[in-house]
Amino acid sequence: KLNFKPKIILNPDELNSSRRIILPGVGSFKSAMSLLTEGGWISNLKKNVLENKKPLFGICLGMQLLGTDSEEHGHSEGLNFIPGKIKSLKNLGCKDKLPQIGWNTVNFKKDHKYIKDIPNLSDFYFVNSFVFSPLNQEDLISSTNYGIDFCSIISNKNIFGTQFHPEKSSKIGLKILENFLNA
Repeated sequence: KLNFKPKIILNPDELNSSRRIILPGVGSFKSAMSLLTEGGWISNLKKNVLENKKPLFGICLGMQLLGTDSEEHGHSEGLNFIPGKIKSLKNLGCKDKLPQIGWNTVNFKKDHKYIKDIPNLSDFYFVNSFVFSPLNQEDLISSTNYGIDFCSIISNKNIFGTQFHPEKSSKIGLKILENFLNA
């Protein structure tokens, strides 16, 4: 829909020829990190993102993997690209039904090039029980309320993540992806 030709990377070395990286996510933190580790992805991700400064967009679990560690299914280390912990909404005090599934409002706390031309307080599609709790509040781009306020967009330098699924969030979600791809 956006006139880009995405390439599904099947081998960590293929990251070297990519201009941008999207790290999707469906599933659990622990199993995703195991797959990244066992597949030899982590050193090439670090080289491309941290050293070569390629733009990285983490979506849902992909955003959570950017953090330092997670409490999902016991403690697991993350990529530590953006300092912060992945915590259960329940353990943070959320009394609403989990997982959160459906549309929810995103409140922008600051401007960012990937949310350009998107009105504040727009609704996006979420499916989550865990959230990214950033160590540094300057990395927080937006928050959302689901029984409690939580980080819904995070960014640090060339690294960007959304807790929601832009690909399932109609035209407004496609706009974020377009902004990322055109930046």
